[in-house]
Amino acid sequence: MRHKWSIHPSRRQVLKGMTVLGATLAVPAVARAQDSIFDTFARNRVLRNTDREGNTVAALDSIDTVEPILSQDTAQNLQLAIMQYEQIVAAGGWEQMPRDIFGLIAGVDRRSVSRLRDRLIMSGDVPADQRSKKDIFDEYIDAGLRQFQARHGLLVSGKVDAETFFALNVPADYRLQQLRLNAMRVEEISAQLSDRYVVVNIPAATIEAIDAGLVARRHTAVVGRIDRQTPILHSKIHEINFNPYWHVPKSIIRRDLIKYMNEDPEYLTNYRIRIFDNGGNELNPTDIDWSTDDAVNYAFRQDPGGENSMGHVKINFYNKHSVYLHDTPTKSLFGENRRFHSSGCVRVENVDALVAWLLRDNGDWDDAAVENMFNNGDRLDVAIKNPVPIHTTYISAWANRQGTVSFREDVYEYDKAGKVTFDDA
Repeated sequence: MRHKWSIHPSRRQVLKGMTVLGATLAVPAVARAQDSIFDTFARNRVLRNTDREGNTVAALDSIDTVEPILSQDTAQNLQLAIMQYEQIVAAGGWEQMPRDIFGLIAGVDRRSVSRLRDRLIMSGDVPADQRSKKDIFDEYIDAGLRQFQARHGLLVSGKVDAETFFALNVPADYRLQQLRLNAMRVEEISAQLSDRYVVVNIPAATIEAIDAGLVARRHTAVVGRIDRQTPILHSKIHEINFNPYWHVPKSIIRRDLIKYMNEDPEYLTNYRIRIFDNGGNELNPTDIDWSTDDAVNYAFRQDPGGENSMGHVKINFYNKHSVYLHDTPTKSLFGENRRFHSSGCVRVENVDALVAWLLRDNGDWDDAAVENMFNNGDRLDVAIKNPVPIHTTYISAWANRQGTVSFREDVYEYDKAGKVTFDDA
């Protein structure tokens, strides 16, 4: 199902040149020298009164509630959010932010601060009674900006960085359409949900483990890049592979492995990847002509261990795409805003806790038992006694019971296409 969708601002165009712009907008030393003692006093007062760490905690708490993104609760919360944004749009929406808000941070005294304040009041991030305050970036704007960043899945820094600048300039009517479209998606799926299930939300790059209608665990994830998308599907998680081999897919052999070997002939050796012919005989890397596509005719298998692309565990569910959840040795990716780096599979932060949750009904598989398997490196496949439903979804806007409305970038452009249902679902 598709719905008419308005053109949204180009993220690439908006972000282009923001770093250079930040340098040109820096307050010159001469101007700073001319500040009055009253300006300096005002800035120092703001910095003393601004609990930046506390504001970050409050911002993260505002998005951390127990109702799942896929649930009847969220469906109802989305309807309330739609009503709120209909009022915002009817009032004319919010104005586009000027470029000189880029780089704003607590203590700055600049005329454009008042425009940022008004923008955050319009979206409910700053109390309305702060509208008449002066142009100084005070503790209220700091708290409001951090909440705005948390709601949009951005680094909660309290500074108007490039990603924040882009999100602030998405029009209110676009956000309203996003809410309406995602409300239909949630309604479409929520009727299919069981008592216990796992949700991978692709635009947010997050995972929820749901038990008895409540979120038992949330995990940061890394999902498929734009040209190698994680598919939308419904399946059941049925098996855990501890310390698995990685059988390299032909698509990755063709797209990546050949290139890596041409760049570094020791790549396979360094990453403990072995080559086998159709008869199961092991070959040497020098047996293959890497200047051609000859490598796709062979099987490549990475040994278990610290370099293994799946880390210490692989979580299997039935699907035609050969995708799965897994651990990763590249933990630094979980700290990024835009976690779209995989070839379609889903990497899971703190995956050991999710594995223990999945094996709850198998007996003796608590956190300590899973950690022990990770540490000893033993190969073991465990069938899950009660397979757990999994839904990989595309929810780019949702709301929780606290009234916090969250948005994510339309990274696969399914919103732009107006898609409500998906052929693979």
